[in-house]
Amino acid sequence: MSPSPTIFGFDRKQLELNSDCAAVAVAISLPWSTSATVILVGLWLYALLATLYFPGIRRELATAAGGLPALLFALGALGMLWADVTWSERLRGLDSFFKILMIPLLLYQFRRSGRGHWVLAAYLISCTLLLALSFTMVFSPQIAALRFLITHDFAVPTKNAATQSGEFITCAFVLAFIAIEMFRAGRRKAAVCALALALGFLANVFYIAASRTGLIVIAVLLPLLACKRFTVKGALVLLAAGAVLFAGAWTSSRYLQDRTTAVLEEIQIYRSENIRTSSGERIEFAKKSMDFIKQAPVIGNGTGSIGELFRRAAAGESGAAALATANPHNQTFAVGIQLGIIGIAVLWAMWIAHLLLFRGVSLPAWVGLVVVVQNIVGSIFNSHLFDFTQGWVYVFGVGVAGGMVLRARETKPAPSQ
Repeated sequence: MSPSPTIFGFDRKQLELNSDCAAVAVAISLPWSTSATVILVGLWLYALLATLYFPGIRRELATAAGGLPALLFALGALGMLWADVTWSERLRGLDSFFKILMIPLLLYQFRRSGRGHWVLAAYLISCTLLLALSFTMVFSPQIAALRFLITHDFAVPTKNAATQSGEFITCAFVLAFIAIEMFRAGRRKAAVCALALALGFLANVFYIAASRTGLIVIAVLLPLLACKRFTVKGALVLLAAGAVLFAGAWTSSRYLQDRTTAVLEEIQIYRSENIRTSSGERIEFAKKSMDFIKQAPVIGNGTGSIGELFRRAAAGESGAAALATANPHNQTFAVGIQLGIIGIAVLWAMWIAHLLLFRGVSLPAWVGLVVVVQNIVGSIFNSHLFDFTQGWVYVFGVGVAGGMVLRARETKPAPSQ
């Protein structure tokens, strides 16, 4: 049975177009504004709800890619029952899980729609405009003087350096894939343009807004791209080129050197003087997080319990140990503290299901794979699924690209006998 061509007298095709355009608007807003993204996600959800065909939603929930995010949200909702904190804290904790529930809705929408490329292109264009503004701030003292009205990071027009570098790394590796495909198709001028833009994104990461987590993500994605698109010989050439590129960036960027070598110094200061440093905080969070998980290993301490547990552990302490947080800067810990081993198992099963969803060699499959790998690697040092921008990028990246992959599999012609 197919869905009705009208919904309450309205043309279904027009309503579906409205929901797709709303998703495009969300993609445009993500690199720029948290408040605009919240509003636009609400409008997107409102537009989508008018077009839902429940057998289609049920089909997505029956798959691992769509069902496991819903299961993780359900566990988060259930975890509120045994959390030893106020209900306002429990609800704030559940809010971190809410965005994950949107993945099956996006899979449904873009399995049905042929406009997923609109959303991906909108995000790339939006990030390109952000890149242009970032470089403009570097070379224009007048505009650069305004940066502190928005952000404390140099030449980071919105949000922060870590978020910007994550967005730019995603775009760089998607453009690198596009450049390879265009070159093979004989469109060499277009390939050069795509590659030049990819290098522009990476130059911004290396010289302007470096993230130590981002550098590790690059080190993982480069060999993954080499294995995906090249033979052994070609892969070795690409890895060698990547090594030369990084060596050149390292020797010419004092900023990059300082960002990377500061890790050991920060750890040493933390260990010897118990002083708060970025790297030291993560070690402190990790030690306490493991203790919290041991307290309730199976079902966790309940949704919304992270902040209260850290506050109790920080009482009477000094230095780095006195820091209380609601973010342990590790996604596995963030879930495990609240939902125990059961929650951790569902989280990793979801990640694996999404990796398997993007096994193909198409552009949507590569986009989805980049988003998932970046989230997994980044979540070793941050709670990226629960962070606002990184979390929504994951949700829309997986949902839109995943829907496109599923749609392509359904429309692929059967092999001739």
